[in-house]
Amino acid sequence: MYDLGARLRALRKAKGWSQEDLGRKLNKAKSVISGYETDLRQPSLDVLTSLAALYGVSLDYLAGVDKREMVPVEQLAPAQAALVQTLVVELQSPHPRGAKALTPRQLDILNSLLYEFTKDR
Repeated sequence: MYDLGARLRALRKAKGWSQEDLGRKLNKAKSVISGYETDLRQPSLDVLTSLAALYGVSLDYLAGVDKREMVPVEQLAPAQAALVQTLVVELQSPHPRGAKALTPRQLDILNSLLYEFTKDR
């Protein structure tokens, strides 16, 4: 069975935040945060949206629908975000049978990514 409270607690701890820290960020008391994490309280949609943004995950991830975490790209330049998306799609595509190394296309994407992230702004 899915446990929202456990997921919220794990995400908070992964950030290194105390319940008080998170409470300050959400303008909520520590007892409210504790209630969310012990499943004694259910966060409103507004609170869930704020939590998703703080943790860099989707609402689907918080709700247990999507098991994958997200990589936030809001702070990236458009070219960087596009390359990250391209790399994710490419790495998820099937590899030729027996391939143990990156394909030439994957290497090209990685080189472009390195260039974009290291060039002067």
